[in-house]
Amino acid sequence: MLNTASETVESLRAKMDETASILPEYPVVMAMNGVGPSLGPQLMAEIGDVTRFTHRGALTAFAGVDPGKNDSSQHIQKSVPTTKKGSPSLRKTLFQIMNGLIKRSPADDPVYAFMDKKRAQEKPYYVYMTAVANKFLRIYYGRGKEYFSTIVETEET
Repeated sequence: MLNTASETVESLRAKMDETASILPEYPVVMAMNGVGPSLGPQLMAEIGDVTRFTHRGALTAFAGVDPGKNDSSQHIQKSVPTTKKGSPSLRKTLFQIMNGLIKRSPADDPVYAFMDKKRAQEKPYYVYMTAVANKFLRIYYGRGKEYFSTIVETEET
């Protein structure tokens, strides 16, 4: 029964990867550190079309890894918790990607360098993981928008 379940999971992962490979942003997402054949399609499915977000802050807010707001004019907080208003499954996928980065430790990756910096500042685990997920999404947004703009330019010519 365990072998059957394992085979079923592997066939589903292969099907997810095959389906995601049809999407135009597939090569860009798969080229990012920490994203593999399981988490890449999952990330693309959770986010959807990156061009629907008007700015990178909209994507981080959608994921719920943006800093919250303290609108009190009488008290200024140094640290504000994240909003967590977004997709919990997207946050889980992001944390899995960040855990993969921790295990692989790619020194040339800007996301990992940022994570290393936050850990050196002795930030708590959840604080630096959320900050790094935010940075990852900003890079994802930038690369996705850039890629789609080159596709549009190529089609126009």
